[in-house]
Amino acid sequence: MKKYLISLAIILAGSLLPVMLKAQDKKRIMDDSKEAKADFIKTDKLMQNLFDHSYGYAIFPNVGKGAVGVGGAAGNGVVYEKGKFIGLAKMLQVTAGFQFGGQAYREVVFFENEAALDNFKNNKLKFSGQVSAIAAKEGAAANVKYQEGVLVFSQGKGGLMLEAAIGGQKFTYEGGK
Repeated sequence: MKKYLISLAIILAGSLLPVMLKAQDKKRIMDDSKEAKADFIKTDKLMQNLFDHSYGYAIFPNVGKGAVGVGGAAGNGVVYEKGKFIGLAKMLQVTAGFQFGGQAYREVVFFENEAALDNFKNNKLKFSGQVSAIAAKEGAAANVKYQEGVLVFSQGKGGLMLEAAIGGQKFTYEGGK
């Protein structure tokens, strides 16, 4: 009976491990997102207004990018609607052209209105050449305008990337997991 209980405990613990790891991943992403938000605001105090008054936003605190000819980037993020957490999201990027290296950066996507956020939540938001990220620096948020209901800022964290490439980003909203 004792061996049976020990075996049952091991099986139960093993089956709960993925759920526990997922919860730790979510907590880490949320903590990293809060830190990224604070860094964006520290870099440009005017971004506080965007965080306070946008309909919603998605923060991708740790995006990794690498390339040798063909490039790719990926990151996980947190989505907010009217300042409240509503879910997680993933970002993937593919680029082609002259490029070499690797870098880490963070990105925040602001949504001007409910329609723009719904577009994102329905996995219909893709970035191509029309929407480009603004480098977060002091004063960058002063005269920005939404394009197609979306405004994007990025902030380098490290690495070196040489590139003259084109590509696009695709987002996947995962809901309030």
